[in-house]
Amino acid sequence: MKLPTKGSCQCGQLTYTLHEAPKMVLACHCTECQKLSTAPFSVTAMIPADTIEFSGELKEWSRPSDSGNINSAKFCPNCGNRVYHYNPDDPSTVKLKLKPVNLEDDSVFEPTAHIWVSEKLSWFELPEGAKVFDKQP
Repeated sequence: MKLPTKGSCQCGQLTYTLHEAPKMVLACHCTECQKLSTAPFSVTAMIPADTIEFSGELKEWSRPSDSGNINSAKFCPNCGNRVYHYNPDDPSTVKLKLKPVNLEDDSVFEPTAHIWVSEKLSWFELPEGAKVFDKQP
């Protein structure tokens, strides 16, 4: 993995520089992530907030999560790409949601585990040997 690595939203108005490798990368199969990604799962990199720099305008949207926490999302106001999620009660961790195609080095987004597989689409086959969790680990 080449660090730092840079990425952007779809329109390029928002850019970021990631200075450290994610602590973990999750493929989430919950129905909310299926809606978000318009795919069988979303890929989320768990990153300490102080290891990433953003440049450009961000808007925010929030909803309650199953745990009772608030799940806040930052997104590009131009193209609508969801950039990251965070818990306002613990802003020290950023849950980066940008698609791997927007990175200089896409290996940073290789999932280390698949979560919420209890809601996975029936036709999706999990990779052999993958770490899996029925819900949130």
